[in-house]
Amino acid sequence: MATRPPRILLSGGGTGGHLFPALAIAEEIQKLEPATEFLFVGTQGKIEARVVPERGYPFRSIWISGFHRRLTIDNLLFPVKVIVSLVQSLLILRKFRPDVVVGTGGYVCGPVLFMATWLGIPTVVHESNSYPGITTRLLASRVRKVFTAFESTKNRLPSAANVELVGTPTRNALGSVSQKEGRIFFGLDEQRHTLLIVGGSLGAASINSAVLSSLDLLTGSGIQLIWQTGQSDHERVQWELGSRRVGWVGPFIDRMEFAFGAADAVACRAGATTLAELTRIGKPAILVPYPHAAADHQRHNARAMAAAGAGIMIEDHEVAQKFGRSVIDLLNDTPRLKAMSSASRALGRPDAGPVLAHKVLEFLR
Repeated sequence: MATRPPRILLSGGGTGGHLFPALAIAEEIQKLEPATEFLFVGTQGKIEARVVPERGYPFRSIWISGFHRRLTIDNLLFPVKVIVSLVQSLLILRKFRPDVVVGTGGYVCGPVLFMATWLGIPTVVHESNSYPGITTRLLASRVRKVFTAFESTKNRLPSAANVELVGTPTRNALGSVSQKEGRIFFGLDEQRHTLLIVGGSLGAASINSAVLSSLDLLTGSGIQLIWQTGQSDHERVQWELGSRRVGWVGPFIDRMEFAFGAADAVACRAGATTLAELTRIGKPAILVPYPHAAADHQRHNARAMAAAGAGIMIEDHEVAQKFGRSVIDLLNDTPRLKAMSSASRALGRPDAGPVLAHKVLEFLR
């Protein structure tokens, strides 16, 4: 190993599903090599620009955005952004001089990974979804390794030769908070059934609308909520709530370990990172897959969870009608909650973070 401390650059963001695996990888590497110097690269205005500095890691931004399916100003600027982001990535890489570059998905890591491979820096990608994103598909043949959470992912990549199944890294803090501690943290009644609602880091308008239409049913049954609305839908939710007290409501939950600890069950989308967190702690779930996900992978994820007895799947177009009664029936059925919890935990891969950290550090030797 080099005489100076190891340097690892991580890039991935836009959503928590891309960011939190990167943070989990950094946590595990830091355990193995405490002197490691990290740098995160993302975009301004997205979740990573706020959360990464809060976690104590250095952060740099590049000017890039996704490509929309309709004509927008961002689309017209996209070629310019690609060129600028490639130059920015090159300058960041030359200044930081990382030993390894790790990408965890999203458009932001594309320019960084491309320039890292061009410079000959060992570069790896972690792909959480069963259907790999466009960044992974484009760069899979250039990077040293593609680590996946699903065995089937290799069938959708140019070559299986550099693909390895490891699971999705999750944060060590998950599962560390008791139910009592979690409910005290959110100012909730310690004795009442508690539902965590989280539509991903950006929220989910259809789930929020279903909760709003079910409020009388839920609160009338004594259920309290921890409700992450997402930033874009928070104002609407607060306006429709008015003065009603339902528990804790906010645009984003920074301390998810307390939310998971407090909850009897979770209502959420079916993204890969969300499911990895649920199965790590064995939390029963009501899954509402995002209907426009690439290759419909969220529906496949939710069906697999439901088939294993770890969750209940509700289609997005049915959530308004089925949500309230599904929640009440589940939370009032203690044996079912326990069985779902056991089934969920059996699907988990809590060792994914340590395994991946070891594999990343192997590139330093």
